[in-house]
Amino acid sequence: MGQPLEKPHSSAGSPPMSDVSAGVGLAGLAGLFVWLIICRSWPAIAPMLGLTGMMGPLDGPYAALMALFFSGIPMVLWSLRVDKVHRRASTGIDWGKPRPLSVALETSITKLAGLWATWAVIAAIYCIARWYWRGNYLFAMDVLGTLSIPLVLLSIPYVLWLDRYLVNPRDQAWHFGAMLIGREPYDPAEVRHHLRGWAVKGFFIAFMFSILPAGWQVAASVNIGAALGNPVAFCMFLINMMFMVDVQIAMVGYLLTLKPLDAQIRTANPFLGGWLSALLCYPPFLLMNSGDVLDYHVNTADWAYWFQGHTALLWGWGAILVVLTGIYAWATVAFGIRFSNLTYRGILTNGPYRLTRHPAYLSKNLFWWMSTLPFFVTSGSFTDMVRNTVIMAIVSAIYYWRARTEEKHLLAADAKYREYYAWMAENAFITRSLARLGNFFKPRGPELQPAE
Repeated sequence: MGQPLEKPHSSAGSPPMSDVSAGVGLAGLAGLFVWLIICRSWPAIAPMLGLTGMMGPLDGPYAALMALFFSGIPMVLWSLRVDKVHRRASTGIDWGKPRPLSVALETSITKLAGLWATWAVIAAIYCIARWYWRGNYLFAMDVLGTLSIPLVLLSIPYVLWLDRYLVNPRDQAWHFGAMLIGREPYDPAEVRHHLRGWAVKGFFIAFMFSILPAGWQVAASVNIGAALGNPVAFCMFLINMMFMVDVQIAMVGYLLTLKPLDAQIRTANPFLGGWLSALLCYPPFLLMNSGDVLDYHVNTADWAYWFQGHTALLWGWGAILVVLTGIYAWATVAFGIRFSNLTYRGILTNGPYRLTRHPAYLSKNLFWWMSTLPFFVTSGSFTDMVRNTVIMAIVSAIYYWRARTEEKHLLAADAKYREYYAWMAENAFITRSLARLGNFFKPRGPELQPAE
């Protein structure tokens, strides 16, 4: 990470091959919708199975958890059977040269000590931090508490098995364990990598579990027929569906950071700016909620309010919002089992990432602008209009900052990303257009006068 960056070479041909095939995410999406159809059709399915208990649609939190299996298993099977990711050198695994269990045992014990200590620290933070014990986070704590003992027990055979095949079993977890045990020398840089990676997982897994049930409940229970005649209701149903897809696929990505799937966290963002810009977008650090510093909703309504009575405009505007949300969900589905914030887990160059390097951030911010319309206010106050518009612009600027720090991380981490970065600058319509627009507004220095 400390090496100077080589200048990226652009190419007029195709971008470098993606580390994730499009089929992975599509397989997960298919499995997810199979389960959604089952849950929505449960009132008809239950009697056929002779079940007399729950007769309504399966829209509860545990149905949302089951959706993780229906989306995750197809993605794992596609990755292994079609893409054969377990054979890649980037896994760090050599399946043809297993070492004896007695040899692997020594490194495994140190690694387990590091893993268990890491989980104990995360559990302690969960216990201390107040926000984990109210609201939606209560469901997350219940799930994680239930999984804790099985996770510890299953980690023993998993680590013992994997250490037999790892080319270098002394990975980041091992270095953290070695630091704690104090018997062998360790690399502080590897310890920092380990702690950053688990900080990402500890923070975002709890958050993702907390928001799973709400989106699933709407997707599984809304009466689509009743919404069809109402442009606002129907478009909002589709928008919620896209956000549900995003959360479900992203949750699988956070859970499956496994080397045999070549989905491990290779590095977590080492830059402070990257962490600050990301955490500002999530609770408890989120500043965009009602009454917070970056609340841009004061005396606003939304698109449905301002366009009411204009049915054609409602359908057209709602369709644009659905498309933007669809792009946002597509950007997550394209990651397959590799989605997570603040991490490098391989390079993605297909799907919406051929249009722009940051399709999720771009579509999300356009959605917020078009759905909120911060420059329209119900109070009629010019001050409110200006304030909301400026604050909305600051929110978008935070996402721009976030995108730039992610680029800085990936440019330093992988030559393939540098190649992709350069290719996009010359060949991707959106990226190229935004770059030209940015250059147009850049201040220019005084032109040099020719010597007489």
